[in-house]
Amino acid sequence: MKTSTAHWLTTGGKEIYVRSIWEGRYAKYLEWQKKMGYIEEWWHEPHTFWFEGIKRGCVSYKPDFLVKSTSQGHHWVEVKGYYDKKSVTKISRFGRYFPGERLDLVDSKWFRRNNAKMKIIIPDW
Repeated sequence: MKTSTAHWLTTGGKEIYVRSIWEGRYAKYLEWQKKMGYIEEWWHEPHTFWFEGIKRGCVSYKPDFLVKSTSQGHHWVEVKGYYDKKSVTKISRFGRYFPGERLDLVDSKWFRRNNAKMKIIIPDW
């Protein structure tokens, strides 16, 4: 499955610039969850987290999605096809600097598990 094509996507009345096909598909999945009432709302890259005191390397992190649950507050989602050293550092620092924030990682395993079902329930998957 090709995962690296950046493009503009419109879903749920939102126009977003996604950096991969998987990120775009996950946005469609979130919109489906919203329509079904499983989540209240979602946003694409709404916030940058800064790592205070870091002078070199990864000084900030912007998760792909913020998801507001209907019952459990909010959480962040990162969609990754692969994890290079920089990605691992950002995610690790996010956990250390912002321990009260929940980050869900969506990777190739998630897509392998869910792809067939999503093709059936989500248009243009």
